[in-house]
Amino acid sequence: MTALLRAPLRLALLALALPLLPGCGGGSHSNQAAVDGPAPPVETLYNNGLDAVNSQRFQSAEDQFNLVEQDYPYSAWAAKAQLMQGYSQYLQNHYTQAIGTLDRYVQLHPSSPDTAYAYYLRALCYYEQIEDVQRDQQSTSEAMTALQLVVDRYPDTAYARDARLKIDLARDHLAGHEMSIGRWYENQHLYEAALGRFQRVVADFQTTNHVPEALHRMVEIYLRLGMRDAAMKTASVLGYNYPGNPWYADTYANLYSVGLVKGMPPPSGTGHGIFSRAWNAVF
Repeated sequence: MTALLRAPLRLALLALALPLLPGCGGGSHSNQAAVDGPAPPVETLYNNGLDAVNSQRFQSAEDQFNLVEQDYPYSAWAAKAQLMQGYSQYLQNHYTQAIGTLDRYVQLHPSSPDTAYAYYLRALCYYEQIEDVQRDQQSTSEAMTALQLVVDRYPDTAYARDARLKIDLARDHLAGHEMSIGRWYENQHLYEAALGRFQRVVADFQTTNHVPEALHRMVEIYLRLGMRDAAMKTASVLGYNYPGNPWYADTYANLYSVGLVKGMPPPSGTGHGIFSRAWNAVF
């Protein structure tokens, strides 16, 4: 678990890990318990599960929390055990199982104070499945949807703050995927397809760090196609918005090599040079 995850997770786990009060384990026992003998007290089962989590015996923890649900389904601790079961599954990287457990918790306990945590943990299950930028990005889109749900439902919580950060990271990941495909198309001389990918990065992922390269690649393609006006318009966007970026220097050098600009680009941080803002011109 990364440091970014730990703080919001601890907020919920501290509440879920409060010691049980003696005698609070009412509710009916399972038929299996009647066959095998009396079930252990609910306090014992639940605290055994917590001990197993703390000692990183996550499958054992899942089993103990599942027994709380089975043997004491109507107790006050059944809901908490269900949530902790989802957490134990998450810690084992059993994300599909954890999502199913957490969906069931949300359906059964929509008004619980712990429901915000359930939504957050569910979003983490999707987030942890984000694939490499070279692969299909359905998991990234699902993660963004789940994270946005946390932000929309619980905007003022620590969960929402962490979800916003992860949404930004997921968007950067999607932009990286578009760039990877665009570069492949460009290398195959499929310039129209490549331009479509780079334009999408500029239009849909303006806050990511992939935009300068996307603009540079577009200028590169326009020059190869002899579209000098389009190259200059796109370069103007790059020069205005990212005057100190290395991709700006590379683009300027390309323009210089074909005689579209004269001299070297201005030093970084000294202004926008010959370029003016023309963001919409790239489309």
